[in-house]
Amino acid sequence: MSSSNAVRLSPDHPFDRLVSLMETLRGRDGCAWDRAQTLETLRGYAIEELYEVIDAIDEGSSSKHMEELGDLLLQIVFQSRIQEEAGAFSIWQVCDAITSKMERRHPHVFGDVRASSAEEAHASWEKSKAAERARRSEAGLGFESVLAGVPRAMPSLLRGLRLAEKAATVGFDWENGSQVFAKVREEIGELEEAIEVQNQESIRHELGDLLLAMTNLARHLRVEPESALREANDRFTARFQHLEQEAFERGEDLNEMTLEELEQRWQRAKQALAAEPG
Repeated sequence: MSSSNAVRLSPDHPFDRLVSLMETLRGRDGCAWDRAQTLETLRGYAIEELYEVIDAIDEGSSSKHMEELGDLLLQIVFQSRIQEEAGAFSIWQVCDAITSKMERRHPHVFGDVRASSAEEAHASWEKSKAAERARRSEAGLGFESVLAGVPRAMPSLLRGLRLAEKAATVGFDWENGSQVFAKVREEIGELEEAIEVQNQESIRHELGDLLLAMTNLARHLRVEPESALREANDRFTARFQHLEQEAFERGEDLNEMTLEELEQRWQRAKQALAAEPG
């Protein structure tokens, strides 16, 4: 495995400076903390940085977004450096691999295939992926599922969405949203039956099926379920904190209120926040 030192780094190029910085930090005279890190210890940081990128997007702050993308890029360079030290691959091979993959997956841009719409371009992408799976199978590299590539560690709503999208590429899907709605009602009925017999294992099972059905409903309605739930969480947070603030200003204790009183305050908070501009 060739070292990144074999690549001519330019001190004036921002990405080269970052790669060189990481080599220094991991070097003999570098930072003790950075040298002590492993792929396992960096897992949590990578996840944290990704969520901070998402928060920056939601906030609509371009400066914050730029900063968080930099932090995420650092994690990619950091992990690549560790792999290079182990003789596995370098950041340059990472860049080369993703560039080659994108070229293969875009024959409608870099090849003879034509795609005049986003839908046709997506179909071309999926066809290219299917061809890659077939080539690997023909080369004796083993079977690869259509569902391959969906990380198990992905947030469950998002994973459910991606699994359903991939299954739909081979026709395993409902024809329309009405059929998915019927499936949702069916799952609600099965959950009610499990609750009635007080079987906790069945309740867990049926609740999971209901959530997956709701994810598929969101897909057919062209709504990203993870984003929809995140926005609902934000609304709940804003309303409850408004309720808390009002009680604090009045010298009241939420613990001493009845459920009816709390519900009245909740409705007031909803109305107050709905009336705010923006």
